Amino acid sequence: MVTVELHINARKVKIDVDPDMPLLWAIRDFVGLTGTKYGCGIGQCGACTVHLDGNATRSCSVPVSAVGNQKITTIEGLSEKGDHPLQLAWQQEDVPQCGYCQAGQIMNAAALLRGNARPTDMEITTAMSGNICRCGTYQRIHKAIKKASTMRN
Repeated sequence: MVTVELHINARKVKIDVDPDMPLLWAIRDFVGLTGTKYGCGIGQCGACTVHLDGNATRSCSVPVSAVGNQKITTIEGLSEKGDHPLQLAWQQEDVPQCGYCQAGQIMNAAALLRGNARPTDMEITTAMSGNICRCGTYQRIHKAIKKASTMRN
């Protein structure tokens, strides 16, 4: 066990953990932010996506010791009031069904829009191809991202 200081959602948190522990478990079990979900555990489904210094990252595949001073943003930190354009568009397009993958989908889409405010259909499809939705809401996810891109500009 080592004491690690993480910068999560604009606040500093010190936790005692195994340095090899995946960031996902530190976020969920030691910090208590449960919006980030466990999916496959091997970085393939995207349910655990968070931002590290603004980049979409699979938190199940990153050991806590590799985070360093990078700023972590979880779905809870995307917007204090839940009014990020993607969150609003998600509601307007009625995207969620079971909702399990949604936090990871939104975090991946937020990283896309941060780097590309007006993505094309193909760019959205490519950027989101690593996030799996078992309910198959891909068309609504796509529409919500397009809507959010117009809300932001």
